[in-house]
Amino acid sequence: MIDFQQALRVFDNRPWVAHLYVTEQCNLDCHYCNEYDNSIPHPAVADLKKWMDHIRALGVARIGFQGGEPLKHPEIAELVRYAKSIGFCKVSMSTNGFLLTHELLAELERAGLDKLQISVDRMTPIASTRKSMRSILHKLDWFKDSKVRLQVSGVLFKETLDEMGQVIDTCLDRGIPVHARVIHDDLVHGRALRDNDSSAALLRFIQQQEQLKRSGEKIHTSWNLFEYEKKMLRGEPMEWTCVAGYKYFFVSSRGKFWLCSQVRTERDLLDITREDLLGYNKKKSCQAGCGVYCTAEASLAVNHPLRYAGRELAGMLRSHIARSNGEGAPRRIRDFAGA
Repeated sequence: MIDFQQALRVFDNRPWVAHLYVTEQCNLDCHYCNEYDNSIPHPAVADLKKWMDHIRALGVARIGFQGGEPLKHPEIAELVRYAKSIGFCKVSMSTNGFLLTHELLAELERAGLDKLQISVDRMTPIASTRKSMRSILHKLDWFKDSKVRLQVSGVLFKETLDEMGQVIDTCLDRGIPVHARVIHDDLVHGRALRDNDSSAALLRFIQQQEQLKRSGEKIHTSWNLFEYEKKMLRGEPMEWTCVAGYKYFFVSSRGKFWLCSQVRTERDLLDITREDLLGYNKKKSCQAGCGVYCTAEASLAVNHPLRYAGRELAGMLRSHIARSNGEGAPRRIRDFAGA
């Protein structure tokens, strides 16, 4: 749920969310990822706090800790605590979960972490992605009595289609919000990671998640983003303006200002002003087919807030009517033909 401070960001001209790379080191090596570099040392806590101070001074309401693998930073709980102390209304973190311990989760909870997103691509590991559900399954129960909200996410591509349904089913069986979203291309190294031959299967999988959400399951994707992904996979034109660098931006582990995870600059964060952010409120040459969904969704909300809200309300109403009439999708993705 969006609180008042966040709701204002949809209508004012101040930034909404920032993601801060607390390290670029990672314990895994997923073939599609360009967000890790084990040769770069962890940034100093003092630098990270200085960058958080500036991010907050720019008006950002929410901060997310990224990597690499953020749990590799030895002072990660202190970083969470500091973020909450300077007024960020929500502090979240994305992790592969391999380094999470029961004790560390308790530390993060005491520090004030609001949400932990664990990325899981398959039930079993393969060469291209070792982020498997079997590796972290026992950890899901730790969240039953924790104030930290758990969410599971998956990267959807040709090599995860065969087991992603099981990942989603496993989470839904435990009442855990989950989603799987289509892989984005690697713009940093110019790698096209989407397989056009898989577009039809990927589209069916998105539609299956949509039907599960309509039947009342905890699929953590908005109706607006479902529509966006379906149009993207069909190659249909979309009219929108990317707000990366304006409402939503990233900061590297060396304090560089990035518009998003794929569009990077060498500008020092501490040199960035509100006026600089306002200058990025424009269409981007890379926005067609963009798969950086956090910025795409923020853009949809900011571009047309009433249309965005209307689609969400309409989706919820259709879901309510379908459930009232005993309609809707089969309970699990494994029940779908062609999953």
